[in-house]
Amino acid sequence: MATDSGNPGFAPAKINLTLHVTGQRADGYHLLDSLVVFADIGDRVSADPADDLTLEISGPHRAGVPVDGGNLVLRAAGLLRAGRGARLRLDKQMPVASGIGGGSADAAASLRVLARLWDCALPAAEAVMGLGADVPVCLTSRPTRMRGAGERLAALSPLPPLWLVLANPGFPVATPDVFRALQAKGNPPMSATLPQWDDTDAFVGWLRCMRNDLEPAALVIVPRIGAVLAALAALPWCLLARMSGSGATCFGLFAGAVQARTAAEVLAKGQPGWWVRSAPVFAGF
Repeated sequence: MATDSGNPGFAPAKINLTLHVTGQRADGYHLLDSLVVFADIGDRVSADPADDLTLEISGPHRAGVPVDGGNLVLRAAGLLRAGRGARLRLDKQMPVASGIGGGSADAAASLRVLARLWDCALPAAEAVMGLGADVPVCLTSRPTRMRGAGERLAALSPLPPLWLVLANPGFPVATPDVFRALQAKGNPPMSATLPQWDDTDAFVGWLRCMRNDLEPAALVIVPRIGAVLAALAALPWCLLARMSGSGATCFGLFAGAVQARTAAEVLAKGQPGWWVRSAPVFAGF
């Protein structure tokens, strides 16, 4: 399968394979310990020279996406602009408010394409964090352990072969609502040193002992997430089903391309109203 690793405007979906909420700072930011990967599917951002800075949005999930300063693409562009202009275009392929980092991935993609267009360096990490806790990890889109409020990033050794089937029932979930519904905010982190995984079975076996601490809270807000998890877990060859981020997108893990593609076809046929996609783990920029 062709990869978008050479396309700076590609904004791959962010998947939290684990998401442990370990505390909360005085400023309100939650502390996390999360193993993050990216799927080789997502939005795309492009930029052409222009006198002013403008944004056009297309794609099947463009409805409700702001085209003004409330859009993270334009906010990210503001970090680099220094009086320069560009005609930005966002092709919105991922559902919004879906737990797969769409807005953050779009912001990171806009930074990459504008840095190339304007021949300038990317902004400092502190400025990028101001756009959102997920934007720093989205800049490289590599398998990463993300800790703190999103600023402590450690690249992982190459993971065993892994494919994802993503499913979203079509209900947006507001991340702040999920955090407010969270019962416990001081949960155990992952171990200080992660194990070495010799193969996919070993990796998935370890993942089964991990958690997404936001999943129970999201289920209270959108109970239908439970049906998505059950449908994924029931698919042939599914190794593990879990919610990503704050939901409502859930993922199933598969060992190979044929199994994942076949499973996605089965799920899409059974649930024609859901957003369903299969993809390998993205290699990163």
